[in-house]
Amino acid sequence: SFGPWGTTDHMMGIVLGLPIARVLAARFGEWRVYVIAFLLYAAASFLCATSETIWFFVPMRFALGLAGGVIIPLGQGLSLAEFPEHRRGYGAALWGVISMAPFTLGVFMGGFWAEYFNWRMLFYSNILFGLPIAAIVGALLYGRATPRRFVRFDLVGFILLGTLILLVQTILNQGNDFDWFGSPVLITLLLIVVVVLPVFIFWELGERQPVLDLWLFAKRNYAVAMLCSVVGFLVIQGTLSVFVGQLQTLLGYTSSLAGVVYLTMALLATPLIIFVHELVRDVDLRLVCCINFIGFAVTLTWLGLYDKTASFDQIATPMVFFGFFLATFFAPTAALGVQGLSGARLIRAAEELTMLRTAFGAYGITSQAVVQFRRAPFHQLGLADQLGGRRFPSLDVLQTLMDKFQSLGMSETIARAQVARTMRQQALLMGLDDAFFFGAVVFALLAGLVWLAKGPPCKVAPEI
Repeated sequence: SFGPWGTTDHMMGIVLGLPIARVLAARFGEWRVYVIAFLLYAAASFLCATSETIWFFVPMRFALGLAGGVIIPLGQGLSLAEFPEHRRGYGAALWGVISMAPFTLGVFMGGFWAEYFNWRMLFYSNILFGLPIAAIVGALLYGRATPRRFVRFDLVGFILLGTLILLVQTILNQGNDFDWFGSPVLITLLLIVVVVLPVFIFWELGERQPVLDLWLFAKRNYAVAMLCSVVGFLVIQGTLSVFVGQLQTLLGYTSSLAGVVYLTMALLATPLIIFVHELVRDVDLRLVCCINFIGFAVTLTWLGLYDKTASFDQIATPMVFFGFFLATFFAPTAALGVQGLSGARLIRAAEELTMLRTAFGAYGITSQAVVQFRRAPFHQLGLADQLGGRRFPSLDVLQTLMDKFQSLGMSETIARAQVARTMRQQALLMGLDDAFFFGAVVFALLAGLVWLAKGPPCKVAPEI
């Protein structure tokens, strides 16, 4: 159950690395910071690969995410700068295709490495790629003049934000293991969050260059798009992370085969995402988002209808459509959020949208696991009542099931253990279905919420 700690703290490192990237790039130049960040990424990967305890591994994963949070926006900026002005749209589309890799190719690569080699090789491979990337980019861009300027950094706001998101994530990570608020430690963390949150809000509202510009939420489209984006990604990231684990522990998939399931999402997503950036320019973004959210609701309901250990094709088919809607999720919500903004405010809005979306994705990993963890005992109790005849005495099938197992050569003790094992597996599977249904309900609500945003400005016909 400590497994999600490394993933969620890594994502929190990415969140905190994003605002650092903007300040460092302005002070030292984009390509210099990019190269150094890749060197630090390789160093953090080595420490992750050689770690022997969870208490060392998790901080190193956070450091890895911090370097990654610096790399992501700088990599996008440097790549788009290489395109001519009239070709920047193609560059953005290419970046969109690459952004699907962590959800598809990344999961497959991770499963393949872990099954056929060793999980530590995942981090050693970061070094094998990271060091050549740093060397090649540094060699190609060495000597290129870049404007350098001093940018004010909101250190107090950064510390307060880091305290908030890390403490909330720690509460979610450890809740199931340490009895939530039956734990004095978690209660203390919650009290700190309650105190720090209003302090952070008041500080940011009065800061000239805040780490998180809360005044942007006064823009209706930004507020609606932010809510839809972070809540939607909470469901998406949480569902994908919980499902890939349950494919292995519950349904018996190997890690590489579970990766192949996720690889199927790229079948429709990769060609579609190329056109999304052009599509959002000419249509009502609310309509695009609404259709996307309804598609997610239908797909998640589809995935949640299984009550048995589904075969590969039964799972892979809805995952293809999941990838289709994943490809059309990011660009429309981001475009809706920055609608009506320009210049520095547009850049800040896009950056903050990415920050909070990533943070809530980490929250989703643990929150969706909580849904399954809490619902599984409920279903197990229901199955016990069903099999024992306490719910419907005329439909007591326990003895029939016992007789069937014993006819296969099992003793009564082994048959009872097999019945209990089957009930536990089915209860966990039904709890996983509830996580899917929860996500479907959330997306159905978001499909209505998105219409609270303002529509596109009306085009005035020219006077004749």
